[in-house]
Amino acid sequence: MTKQFRGRARGFTLVELMIVVAIIGVLAALAIYGVRRYLASAKTSEAKNTIGAISRNANAAYERENAPSETLSEGAVSAQAAHALCTSATTVPATVPKGTKYQPKTAEGTDYDAASQTAGWKCLKFVMSQPHYYQYSYTKDGAVASSNPAVCKTGCYEAAAKGDLDADGATYGVFAVTGEISATGSLKKSSQVYIENEYE
Repeated sequence: MTKQFRGRARGFTLVELMIVVAIIGVLAALAIYGVRRYLASAKTSEAKNTIGAISRNANAAYERENAPSETLSEGAVSAQAAHALCTSATTVPATVPKGTKYQPKTAEGTDYDAASQTAGWKCLKFVMSQPHYYQYSYTKDGAVASSNPAVCKTGCYEAAAKGDLDADGATYGVFAVTGEISATGSLKKSSQVYIENEYE
């Protein structure tokens, strides 16, 4: 007679199951944190890229020679061409979006189409038609959006983005790039983006 031995079926113990559940919980928490951080970084990169574009346009506008349109009599000499910063632009939108996107108006004379050839967004030749999370501003020689200590009061500009990604209405994330006219007449741009409360 042959004896048959059956292997005893063995399951997982309660302790082993609890360890697996704990590991899965820790990994899920890390993944959620990482995804939130990634989404916030994607939103803040919008601000950094946009103020970089505004700053480049401000530099390009300064490099253009501005000469007055004048009728000269015979033997007269025209006024010398000069370089000048664009004057301040209106902030778009008027209030900071709270965790939502703002769709810019595209009608003539509104949002990024406001001002003139020597002032504001038209002077900068800067336009945005896609929805965005931040309020954008360009300020020449005056009160600015950030508390950046490097900002001067004359012969300079600040391109800034102000946002409220967490929609708390209390703390704002601010990004700024500045430029200043040097003693030699060239325009120097800040080497880094100034950041306050990046993920707010």
